[in-house]
Formats: sequence, C-alpha cells, structure tokens
Amino acid sequence: MAPLDTQLVRRLREQAGVRLAQQRRQDEESGIPPMRLEDERQFARSVIAGALAEHVEDEARQGRLLPTPDEERDLVEAVHAALYGAGPLQPLLEDPQIENININGDRTFVRYAGGRKVRLGPLVGSDEELYTLVQTLAATSGLSSRAWDSLNAELDLTLPDGSRLSAVRDVSKRPALSIRRNRIGKVRLDALVENGTVPPDVAAFLRAAVLAKKNIIIAGATDSGKTTLLRALANEIHPDERLITIERSLELGLDEFEDLHPDIVVMEERLANSEGEGAVTMADLVRRSLRQDPDRVIVGEVLGGEIVTMLQAMSQGNDGSLSTIHARDSSEVWNRIATYALTAKERLPIEASHMLIAGSVHFVAFLKKVRDPHTGEKVRRLMSIREVNGFDQRVQSSEVFKMAPHGVLMPAAQLTCLDELADFGYLPGGGWL
Repeated sequence: MAPLDTQLVRRLREQAGVRLAQQRRQDEESGIPPMRLEDERQFARSVIAGALAEHVEDEARQGRLLPTPDEERDLVEAVHAALYGAGPLQPLLEDPQIENININGDRTFVRYAGGRKVRLGPLVGSDEELYTLVQTLAATSGLSSRAWDSLNAELDLTLPDGSRLSAVRDVSKRPALSIRRNRIGKVRLDALVENGTVPPDVAAFLRAAVLAKKNIIIAGATDSGKTTLLRALANEIHPDERLITIERSLELGLDEFEDLHPDIVVMEERLANSEGEGAVTMADLVRRSLRQDPDRVIVGEVLGGEIVTMLQAMSQGNDGSLSTIHARDSSEVWNRIATYALTAKERLPIEASHMLIAGSVHFVAFLKKVRDPHTGEKVRRLMSIREVNGFDQRVQSSEVFKMAPHGVLMPAAQLTCLDELADFGYLPGGGWL
C-alpha cells in the first residue's frame, strides 16, 4: 500500500474542521443542543467523505491518478484520527513511561518516569500546524469546545486519555504547550499503599474519614499526586451515594466506572463565547450542584472564588466533600483559601474566611514529590495530615500525622474525632504522642 499523502490529510483535516466548526455555530445560533461527541464523530466521517469526494472530482477534471477505494478509506480514517486523535502527539500519549510533554515552538521535550528528560525532534512543521493541532484538541475535548486564538491566548483542557494540556500563544515568542500525563484509572487506596504513597495505617484512617463523611482538602504542588489521591478517596464512597463532580476541565473520570459510581453528575466550567456571553463559572456550578440532591460534592481543583461557595456548602450540612488545592505545605492551606476568598464576589475578609474554614473543613492531606533515597527517582508521598480543631481569630489545627526524620509518616497528635472514626473501623495502629 502506498504511503498516505500527509499534505492531503492536513488539507482535508482543515476543510473538515472548518465545516464542523460552522455546523456547531449554526446549531448554537438555532438553539439546537450540541451533538454528543460520539454523534459528532460519526457526522465528521460524512463531512470528511464529502471533502474527499470534492478532491477526487477536482483530480479527475485535471486528469490525475485517482485514489483506489482502499486508499480513500485509509484517507478518511487518517483525517478522522487527525481531527479526534492527538495527531503527532498520539504516539507520545500512548507511551506509558512518559509523564510530561513540553513543546516550545519546534522544540519538544519529554520527561520519563523517574525524572529522565529527553529532547525530541519537531513534532510539526510550523507554528501554524501547532496552532491547528491544539485548536482541534480544544474543539473536541471536554463537554464544550474552547477557543485558542489571538483573543484567547491561554488554554487549559483535559485530553480524552486524562492528560492535562496547558497552552499559551501570542504572549510568548512561539506557541508553547505542556501536557501532564494523568491517565484515568480505577485507583484505590490499596494501590497507593502498594506504591508507597500512603502508609497502611494512614490509608485506614483516610478510608474511615471518607466513610464518616469528613470534608477533606488535598493539598500539594503541581504533579504531587493530588488528583490521584482524590480519585482513590472518592472510590471508597459507597455506590448508593449520589455524587456531583465539578471541574475546570474534565479530569477526574469518576463516571468512567459505573460499578463504583452509578449515580453521578459530571459538570465542567464553560468559558464565555467570542461575544463574552454564555460563561458558567465554577462558583455557578457549585451553587447549582446543591439543587441536584447530592450526597457529596467533589470539586476537582480550587483556584479562585468558588472556594467560598464550596465552604458554605460544606458548612450547611453537605458533608463528605472532597477537593484539591495548590499549597507548599499543610499549614499554608488556610491562607491560600483566604486569598482565594478575597477574589470571590463575596470578598470575604481574612478573619471571616478563617471562621468559614473552621466551620466546614475537617482535614487537610498534604502530598509532595520527593526523591527516593534508594533509587534516586522522584516519588509521590503523603507528608502531613492536619485536623481542624476550631477558630480563635485564625483556624486552629493540629498535625495528626507528620513525616518523621526517618522518612515515615507517623501519628503526631490525638484525633478529636477518634471515637467517630472507630465507628467506621479505624483503630490507630500505634501509640499516640
């Protein structure tokens, strides 16, 4: 079989992409609900076939050699893959050893598990091709398409395999994107015990805390394992419970496993359109979720004013909530939350934020990526767990588990809710200091 004409694939992909974008706009203007992704994928095949038929007619008029039926079929599949796959990124996304992919114009770097960094050759031939690739991913990933153009220079989205993409353009000399691998899997606490992220007795504590419907915030730096731990905790929730997840871009994937979570509603923030209309914020979604009869609300990542709405929901009886937040250590979380609360429309002062935290959050679990002394590789470890004890001008908390000098997470203070956790099977494995 002759190799495919990559220039033709690229041209047909661009034509089909334009027609699909036009169809989406026409549907939106007519008030027609957007097609489900699977329906759009099927529709795209007819669009691609139409674009290819026009090409074949043009070639016939000019007396050129026409593709065979098998070649036409292969062309349609290649264009479809370019539209709905990740194009030249796909081989990297399929490599289980790659953790991060960074592209700066024509320079591509990948970081493997263990920290090894390798520079690869250019994945695309020009900045324009990179623009097209990312715009295609933005249009086909998530619950709604996202713009990435001169007016929308920043882009964050989750790819179909669970990887997180962040891209910028027009604010840097060359378009730049970073992809952090984050495959969706049925991760359980037992798996985190096996890989050393969480000690067995701490896993037993976390399991009991989830069953007791304690509100838990998972903190850490980028790529410290926050989302993985959140998934593991969420997967301890009983299947009878109704979950609502709220995310800036879809990443958790808890709805992928119907046996664990048969009753789940997945919500994703929607950005404004080119006219500045139609935005649905994280705070909007948190408020809406409370009207959807949730047993628990899970906010994938807190990055702004939605924290106030979430804490208010927690303090009003919606216990068992889970969320993640960026922080450098467990004690920094309170000030980070208070800073976000200042950006909310409520503009809570610092003391009011701390009072709200004290009345809503039960525990903070802090993760960090550290170097394994035996292998030298970077590994994710749970470093600290704090329990909220009350309020006295500021949040009062105690570090109930902390990292000992010999590198083991150990009990460090008496749990105030130990009797309650005992009802869910937790008994401390060692003495309490």
